Amino acid sequence: MFIQRSSVVLVVLAANSLAEAPAHAAYHITAKITVGGEGGWDYLEPDSIARRLYVSHEDRVVVIDMDALKVVGNVPDAPGMGGVALAPDLDRGFTANGDEDAVGVFELSSLKPVTKWKSTGKRPNQIAYEPATKRVFSFNSTGRNVTVFDAISGAVLGTIEVDGRTEFYAMDGKGMIYDSLQDKATVIAIDARTLNVVATYSLAPHAQPAGTVMDPVTRRIFVACRSKSLLVLDADNGTILSTFPIGERNDAAKFDPGLGRVYIACSSGAISVIQEDDPDHFRKLEDFPVQKRVHSLAVDIETHRVYAPEQEENGTPVARMIVYEALPTPKAAPAK
Repeated sequence: MFIQRSSVVLVVLAANSLAEAPAHAAYHITAKITVGGEGGWDYLEPDSIARRLYVSHEDRVVVIDMDALKVVGNVPDAPGMGGVALAPDLDRGFTANGDEDAVGVFELSSLKPVTKWKSTGKRPNQIAYEPATKRVFSFNSTGRNVTVFDAISGAVLGTIEVDGRTEFYAMDGKGMIYDSLQDKATVIAIDARTLNVVATYSLAPHAQPAGTVMDPVTRRIFVACRSKSLLVLDADNGTILSTFPIGERNDAAKFDPGLGRVYIACSSGAISVIQEDDPDHFRKLEDFPVQKRVHSLAVDIETHRVYAPEQEENGTPVARMIVYEALPTPKAAPAK
């Protein structure tokens, strides 16, 4: 996790017309959303149905309307927050409040804070709502464990000891969660029902996994490692199927199921894009340039826009979100 001590800007990119679309994705900026405020920022979580984007910003959640492209509210009192998890079926949102070793709970409809749940580990960073079990998983990065809560009552259902620095997770929506352990260079598979680690996948010789995301249909996991590599894993046996070079100091990774596309935010000044053509064929599209120190992003699966918070422009602090967009790249024919 990176914590940037500056203001935030969110930027949006868009592509050329279909007739003009080149072989690469042709990303360009389509909007810049003023966010405002000081302090660090971290991860983004979109709700493409409700058309809201939730932005982690120091000690609060900034909420952006993804159609109007403007800030429409915020959730206060989330000190040192990392990730945001959404449970639309429960009208609840959850924040990983690293500075107080707690999970914040708020109402999605009103954005009002509801309560806080004490974590069983130090420094919650990532947080997940697993819909099949209606459980909340707090990934405690320096605590080297995962706290599991009942999403309705807040009762602690268990603590999963993982003996590693937890990072990003991926879910299949059916009760399996996959999390990268950054200092162990492994991905662990967690059964959300039994709360057991049922498999451990080695990523060697690759190191420092961070961004992790999944295509639940093809059961492929995409793991971005800070050894400048993107790995494609079989979720059922951990086999590394493909490897691609990506930018330096990557962090967040996101998947757009409509385009079959993986995005990796790299603080060296690029967003790397990988195309999934089918379960066995993948290709790198490009590294499109962004401002340096952009380590997080989100994808709106309805419009296929990519959102990234921008920290500074030409060395001057800014507070905005940048929106990027591209038309689909035709899928290549499977290799014979």
